[in-house]
Amino acid sequence: MELLIKIGFVLLGLFIILNWGLIMAGIIRKIIARVSMRRGIKIYQPYINLIKNYSIRSQLSHGVMFYLGPVFRLSGGVGIFLFMPLIYGSEIWNNFSFTGDLILIAYFMFFGMLGMALGAGEGGHPYSAIGISRGLAQFTAIEVPFTLALLSLAIQYKTLSISEIVAMQQGGIMHWTLFTNPVATIAAMLSFLGAMGHSPFNVVMAPQENPIGPPTEYHGTFLGVLQTNRAILHVIEAVLYMNLFFGGASSWLELLVKSFFVYFWSVFVGMVFPRFRVDQSIPWMLKIPMVLGILSIVLLIF
Repeated sequence: MELLIKIGFVLLGLFIILNWGLIMAGIIRKIIARVSMRRGIKIYQPYINLIKNYSIRSQLSHGVMFYLGPVFRLSGGVGIFLFMPLIYGSEIWNNFSFTGDLILIAYFMFFGMLGMALGAGEGGHPYSAIGISRGLAQFTAIEVPFTLALLSLAIQYKTLSISEIVAMQQGGIMHWTLFTNPVATIAAMLSFLGAMGHSPFNVVMAPQENPIGPPTEYHGTFLGVLQTNRAILHVIEAVLYMNLFFGGASSWLELLVKSFFVYFWSVFVGMVFPRFRVDQSIPWMLKIPMVLGILSIVLLIF
């Protein structure tokens, strides 16, 4: 009975995160449109898109793995959510987090990308291999400074439990990792830019240049699955960074506000800077962010 109640609250939390992701997507696109002197979409347009895509059946067939790609992608986002503590001090909203869950979540972050690579590899587009190589190469470069930042936190807090890291940041804003380990925070937030896929790190999609990628390769229900994952993944990754560097959240309101501003950081940079070429984005991640990640570890050791 207790397990069923736990599962019920987990599903409720997933429902809240999904809806907040869809609403936030509409708000962000509205802000981007206003900055570009355009009217923009309705805030509820992501809901319309999702309903429309789930109501369309696909008539094409590229093989089983092609259609498992979106499923693996969604599994990565949901997997991160399942083991992510949401509200500090709440057993109900702690999900299935456990000691060392930070390592598992780091694996889930790469799982979805690998699933999409397998799916794209079985697609019918001749440039799928280019998208796979771009995506995996850039994401690997993004993971380097992020992993170094995680190692720095493990050394600082002597734990790999997200709940324990959040607990050690309680007691005021000056206890946040942002202030106790600013170098690791900067390295992680720079890697966050690439993880979100906004400009200048949207070399895989390149929407103004390449009419390819998941939005055109996948359609109907499969595109709806990808849109569902996008709504969940962007929020839950923002929650991860909120927990690690910005003190976590003690209520749903605090979680929604903090996750919005963490996510908006990548949107703001995307509106200011033009897109990198793939030969620019990967070396950039392996320079400043990686050096900062290494420096954050050195400062703690010595």
